[in-house]
Amino acid sequence: MAEIPKIVLPHGGYRKLIVYRKSDVIYQGTVAFCRRFLPAHGDRTVDQMTQAARSCKQNIAEGSAASGTSKETEIKLTNVARATLDELLEDYLDYLKSHGVAEWEATSEKKTAARDFAKSHADWKDWEKFFVSRPAETLCNLMIVVIQQTKYLLDKMIAAQEADFKKHGGVRERMHAARTAARGEDWDKTIYSRLDGAATADELAARADEMRKAISRAVWSIKRRKNW
Repeated sequence: MAEIPKIVLPHGGYRKLIVYRKSDVIYQGTVAFCRRFLPAHGDRTVDQMTQAARSCKQNIAEGSAASGTSKETEIKLTNVARATLDELLEDYLDYLKSHGVAEWEATSEKKTAARDFAKSHADWKDWEKFFVSRPAETLCNLMIVVIQQTKYLLDKMIAAQEADFKKHGGVRERMHAARTAARGEDWDKTIYSRLDGAATADELAARADEMRKAISRAVWSIKRRKNW
């Protein structure tokens, strides 16, 4: 009997991920920034910024937890996490513009130093000291650097998740594979995954037609090679 495929894949462990730790820096830093430089009442920007920062962190965590049974959910939530960082980035850039302060130039010494520090420091305890005394201009630019690095890491994570989905498929495919293997039946994972991954009936028909054409070409090639 064939080995029975796993239905629930390894998942969780998000707290060890650098991207999650950086997202925590973004959240804690945003809360600290808002407390120091934005009014406690009457300004929706505070809620918007803190919710966006929290959403990034929470969606990374929820996506990791869901990955064992639903790669689709994991990819969706990771994309949401990245989208919220775009929103938060705009808030920090708007703050600089509204206060007549420019973002640090990409080649400036301050930007380079901030990037280097952010690359090797992914925990809030390493950043907390800056948010006690540094001016708003500095903290905005530091947050911009961390957000940009985290967006880059999320892009890499999404690409890896998509590749993993192509390899393992969704939970329905793995359940079907497990049931089939348990009954001792042979099946072609690649073909089934390709068909079952269709989002609509029309797409399923189109994929099946592609396979039929590919088989026809293969048959013709074999006949020609063997002079049949």
